[in-house]
Amino acid sequence: MDSNPSFGKCLPISLQHFLAMIVGNTLPSIVLAGTLAAEHGFTADQKVDLIQAGMFIAAIATFLQLIPVLTVGAKLPLIIGVSFSYIPVLNDIGRVYGIEAVMGAQLAGAVAAFIVGMLIGKIRKYFPPIVSGTVVLTIGLSLYSVALNYMAGGNNVGRTPGVQDAPPFGNWRFWVVALVTLAVVLICNMFAKGYLKLAAILVGIVVGYIVALCFDMFLPAMHNEAGEVIKMINFDTLATSRWLDFPRIMPYKLEFPLEAVITMVVMFIVNAVQAVGDISSTTIGGLDREATDKEISGGIKANSVASAIGSLIGALPPATYSQNVGIVAMTKVVSLKVFKITAGLILVAAFIPKFGALMLTVPQAVIGGATVSVFAQITMSGMKLITSEELSIRNSTIVGLGVALGMGVTQISKAAFSTFPDWFTMIFVSSPVILATIIVFTLNLVLPQKTLAEEQAEREEMEK
Repeated sequence: MDSNPSFGKCLPISLQHFLAMIVGNTLPSIVLAGTLAAEHGFTADQKVDLIQAGMFIAAIATFLQLIPVLTVGAKLPLIIGVSFSYIPVLNDIGRVYGIEAVMGAQLAGAVAAFIVGMLIGKIRKYFPPIVSGTVVLTIGLSLYSVALNYMAGGNNVGRTPGVQDAPPFGNWRFWVVALVTLAVVLICNMFAKGYLKLAAILVGIVVGYIVALCFDMFLPAMHNEAGEVIKMINFDTLATSRWLDFPRIMPYKLEFPLEAVITMVVMFIVNAVQAVGDISSTTIGGLDREATDKEISGGIKANSVASAIGSLIGALPPATYSQNVGIVAMTKVVSLKVFKITAGLILVAAFIPKFGALMLTVPQAVIGGATVSVFAQITMSGMKLITSEELSIRNSTIVGLGVALGMGVTQISKAAFSTFPDWFTMIFVSSPVILATIIVFTLNLVLPQKTLAEEQAEREEMEK
């Protein structure tokens, strides 16, 4: 890790890491910005600022991991970026309370996660794969509706306040663009090699973007219910955005609704424990050894500090990027100099608002087609964790009830909980992830531990 290869040797692998994370780092901000625009009138300039702040905090978090400050940082070859794992909760908080509550709850969650980092050795046993895997599975499942909504056109396509699913939402053009994007991502993932494989999502977005641009240029215009022309790609924000800018301190007044804080704290604790997996995968794949408690603790604390800083500059919470962990395992390159160069590239992009504005021109149908495969990978990661343990009746019950109740409450009418207080519905009903987490965590503590062999022995005894 302390080797000093030449810049020429470092740059190709640094670019690999940059291409693998750059799109994923911007998409969560775009998704939340779409929700905030639909519910609270979030402006185009605010959207750009959210993306740019996310780039800045990704660079800061990565540098913290590479160059620890006291006990904050793992000093491991890690790339950190804004995480999709938080989006189900962030969307719900943003929809109800707005961006101010998102940032306030994020600060509270960061403090909780920092404490988890200090105590990870003692509490890790309470989050075995059966628990953490069910949580990850639920995160993936809960994001499918977001992706499919985007594939049909997105939150703001032709919609007016109080009018749901107004035309041209659901137009066949959106679906064609989304499916072309998805097909290109799959082809690059399955058949391509090298940069093309690593940048599969980026390539898919470029192809989908070109198809959408052709539709705008050569097909008859789409119209909303008011008769206004709707185009897939809008360059207005790109034309007016600045070339150079810096993050601002406290762009939003922090608010701390109790319900939002509780849900975010639970989410941060879960993701802090999940970071153990990515950090361990990095050391196993790149260094052929297990991660030490000091490295895991430092890594979690670094992400927590970055999340706290992010809440003060208007950036969403970061986490370890699994795709970059995969590159480490594949290339076996662990020189921290390579990752410092990548962090520098991310930082440069953070100071160029034109980059964020360019990302905003990407049609939501393209984003939906690109991200549905990411959400599928999140889901399957949860499945892998779950199946790493025995699927005994006990474990199957824990997983089944967690997913059934977690996903179930979000798929029925909110009128089913009309007699419950607002704080209850925000914590237990608004997000399937939080409810599933509480259920599987509790059941894992309460239900007696039994292996498949012990359950089989009990059945045989009963048959006798």
